[in-house]
Amino acid sequence: MATRAPKKKKSELDKPDHVFDKAAELFRVMSAPMRLKIISCLCDGEQNVTYLLSKIDTTQPNMSQHLNTLYKSGVLAKRRDGVQIHYRIANEQIVNLCKAVCMQVESD
Repeated sequence: MATRAPKKKKSELDKPDHVFDKAAELFRVMSAPMRLKIISCLCDGEQNVTYLLSKIDTTQPNMSQHLNTLYKSGVLAKRRDGVQIHYRIANEQIVNLCKAVCMQVESD
């Protein structure tokens, strides 16, 4: 009677390289404290740039640069309403990740 070898548990390292590449890019995008503040402000819903500037102490050009980086990476979505641009979270998993990391850091 032949015995079967125990089934190996799939390792995280067995994932394709593109998964790690995408994760590294996401962490790079989110490595700026300003971007984490922006994501935090947008957790409750869509906001325009004027609102974000009232909540986060920075210049308009700096805010626009960070918003553009988050938008191009797929973290944020945007829509135009006249002259105003409204931003919202495009990927709710990002919100969960940010909250988890911030809660962990805060509790340390």
